[in-house]
Amino acid sequence: MCSTSPVAPVGAEPAEPYTVRLAPGVTAFVQPDGGWCLNNAGIVTGGGRTALIDTTATVRRAQLLRDAVTEAGAPLPTTIVNTHHHGDHTYGNCVFPEATVVGHEECRRQTLAAGLQLHGIWPDVEYGDVRVTPAEVTYADTLALHVGDTEIRLIHPGPAHTTGDTIAWLPEQRVVFTGDLVFNGGTPFLLMGSLAGSLHSLKVLRELDAETVVPGHGPVTDPGAYDVLERYFHWLQDLARTEHAAGRTPLEAARAADLGEFAALHESERLVANLHRAYAELEGRPLGEPLDLPTVLGDMTTMNGGRTMICHA
Repeated sequence: MCSTSPVAPVGAEPAEPYTVRLAPGVTAFVQPDGGWCLNNAGIVTGGGRTALIDTTATVRRAQLLRDAVTEAGAPLPTTIVNTHHHGDHTYGNCVFPEATVVGHEECRRQTLAAGLQLHGIWPDVEYGDVRVTPAEVTYADTLALHVGDTEIRLIHPGPAHTTGDTIAWLPEQRVVFTGDLVFNGGTPFLLMGSLAGSLHSLKVLRELDAETVVPGHGPVTDPGAYDVLERYFHWLQDLARTEHAAGRTPLEAARAADLGEFAALHESERLVANLHRAYAELEGRPLGEPLDLPTVLGDMTTMNGGRTMICHA
């Protein structure tokens, strides 16, 4: 079964991060409540070396991740894998100057292009002295990393959450770190990716036959999480086709939509962003083609009752 994460009340501070041991030498670093900018990371240790899978949105939280490594008696990381370019997964790279950052070639390009993008969206967050640190080692399709005897197989599924996503698959441990291809308890977010590609990414994930799934946001789960996402994406496709044919804007469609079972997913304002992406694909635009960010953010703010989305990072 796919568990869901609790949502912190408006104005409440989320709980501090915690770790989950998944296999010998493999740990998930989970940041509740999994909402905006509260992502998960991974710690993989073996043979006297450590690799991280993603970092965090702020220097303070990256330091908590660094502390989690040292408190476990593991060496400081010499490798960081970024599952995509968004700042909640990459801003903390700079707290690990001893590490080489690895990511898809599009992840590097987008990290440099985005810069300190989160600062513009949430200017009041105390990010700390963030220095943009893009991938220094890039790949196109697949890449194998070895941390002692542990293989981390990096797989690019094509455009999905972004155009530069990476799946980090540990075949021996049957653990997969999905990045934001999977939200557990939260609404998926396709603004910078693809609806069709997100459905394809689920096919890629299912073929791995993982036992443990570490989502980009929300509690550690199992492959049952894919079922919820698949139903959501098909529902979104149907909604977009109907509303686009009727001439309604993404905002009009989102405000009138009956969320049904998906009303339980938090960050429901993402629906309008997802409809913008679905409309673009219906119009034959390339998968992952950039959309107008201020317009989409404005629509999400409207969907959120006229308030900027809450970032607790």
